[in-house]
Amino acid sequence: MTIQAAYGHGTHNDFVLVYDPEGDISISSAETARICNRESGIGADGLIRIVKRDGKWFMDYRNADGSLAEMCGNGIRVMAKYLIEKGLEKPGIFPIDTRDGVKHLRVPADGDITVNMGQVTDEGDEVTAGTESGLWNGFHISVGNPHAVVFVDDVDQVGDLKHPPTVRPKELYPEGVNVEFVQITGDHVVKMRVHERGSGETQSCGTGVVAVAMAAAKKNRESLPTKWEVNPPGGRLYVEIDAHSNGILTGPAVIVKDVNIEEFLER
Repeated sequence: MTIQAAYGHGTHNDFVLVYDPEGDISISSAETARICNRESGIGADGLIRIVKRDGKWFMDYRNADGSLAEMCGNGIRVMAKYLIEKGLEKPGIFPIDTRDGVKHLRVPADGDITVNMGQVTDEGDEVTAGTESGLWNGFHISVGNPHAVVFVDDVDQVGDLKHPPTVRPKELYPEGVNVEFVQITGDHVVKMRVHERGSGETQSCGTGVVAVAMAAAKKNRESLPTKWEVNPPGGRLYVEIDAHSNGILTGPAVIVKDVNIEEFLER
């Protein structure tokens, strides 16, 4: 069986996509890690199996180390772009199911893609995140997956993020946590860096960008709705959080090329 796979990115948060509508392709955690390895594999922040379940597209997402993730805001936009480019969906509004529930996307033939990420929740916990360069206070935010969002004077002062930051209280995050370091640079404009659980520092993180917008609003003590421009290293994204705490993420998605993953699979 020939496996159809592609490589794409959303603000340089990059993914290998595997088209598997019938769910016939089994890819283990170890195989995922080999595919995503940047030195010996194709290289990516994660892998997405595109599956059909109960008549809906389902995003089976794994981090670069093969661990499961509930949701990926950049990944789901890249998957939607794939569906349009391959003629599997028409431009417009359509749903994609995830481990965090069904998300609805607005996908034009060209241009930025918007996804309703669902509920964004300030869990109300005070957290800290530290690297060898310092320790910072922040917020525990859930976007269907866990985030610790901390604020710094300059994102460069964090140092390298080759290792997971130390986050406390540790018991809040039994399965690990995505950590965002945020610098406010203007009126509702921020820069950020992110260390994603299972992937390390990435150029962007869709759920992280949404978590940052909620945390920034909380830091400003402003009520919802709120809108923010968020600038991770990989590009610019826009987040609106409505009065009901729904996060709406808008940004680009690109399918770069088809790829062959079969040499990385144990068969």
